[in-house]
Order: sequence, then C-alpha cells, then structure tokens
Amino acid sequence: MAKIYELRASPADTEKITINLGYVDLGHIDLMVRDGFYSNRTDFIRTAIRNQLDRHGDVLKKSVERQQLDLGLRRYSRQDLEAVRAARETLHIQVLGLAIIAEDVSPELARDTIASIHVLGALQAPAAVKAALKDRIQ
Repeated sequence: MAKIYELRASPADTEKITINLGYVDLGHIDLMVRDGFYSNRTDFIRTAIRNQLDRHGDVLKKSVERQQLDLGLRRYSRQDLEAVRAARETLHIQVLGLAIIAEDVSPELARDTIASIHVLGALQAPAAVKAALKDRIQ
C-alpha cells in the first residue's frame, strides 16, 4: 500500500526530557555559558546532542533503512484510517520522530485498522485510543 501520510521536516512540538548531571559537569556548562560560548544550558545540551547524532549519522541512516522506519512526523487522520478499513487492510506503524493519531479517531476505528505501533520518539493520540491499542504499542 502506498504511504498516504504527510512528512514534515520540523514539527512545531518538542518533547521535554530530564537529565541528571554531576555538579562538576554542570559547572563546566555554566562556565561555557558565562563565557559566551552558548546562550544557556539548553543551547549547550542541544548542541552536544546534535553533534553526537551527526557523528553517528551513517550508522543511524542505515538503521532507519534496515528497520523501514518512517522518518519525521506521521499524522493519521480519521479519513486515512477509514480508507485503510475500506481497503480491508491494517497498518503497522513504524515511526522515528512523532506519530499523531487525530483527536476524532475512535478507539474502535483505531483497533480495526492499526495492527501495531512502534515509535522511536513520541506518540500523540487520544487517551482512549492509546488505551484501546495498549497491547499493540511497542
């Protein structure tokens, strides 16, 4: 089945994470910020993460291809899922990034059309849909 979903390179939403750092590492970061190398702690940490992702870019690209992951943002609307149901097919959702199941998708429609969900990143869906698919979310 052809992919019927939209890809956006830079979604507006971000995911918040929490990390624990030692006091010396934190002090080093604060020193770099104070000396003007970075605008704040978050800027330093984002830059460090991006540098590591760039450093391992070839390995990551091969892994995405091998696992046949959709990269970026995938939005699944009620109309998309109704088309899948009409075609008597099911989806195996595999996303690296953000997968969104629309607010107007019913739990019944989701169970009828989504066989499995594997998201590396974040899944946004109504609570009732997540509950209906809990045995299918990896």
